[in-house]
Amino acid sequence: MSGRPLRRNMHNRQIAGVCSGLADYFGMDATTVRVIYVLVSIFSAAFPGTLVYIILWLVVPEG
Repeated sequence: MSGRPLRRNMHNRQIAGVCSGLADYFGMDATTVRVIYVLVSIFSAAFPGTLVYIILWLVVPEG
């Protein structure tokens, strides 16, 4: 972790910048985070991906 606050990335976003912001926060590539997020959402019945994304969209401030 970078020690910076978690922010949505408005420059490298696809929908709301949530995955891109998470990638910046953890020092990863945004495409990798997006692929992991989609795979976990598809293959895990206990992980409601859309709901979590919407909650993060509302909670995490813009960067």
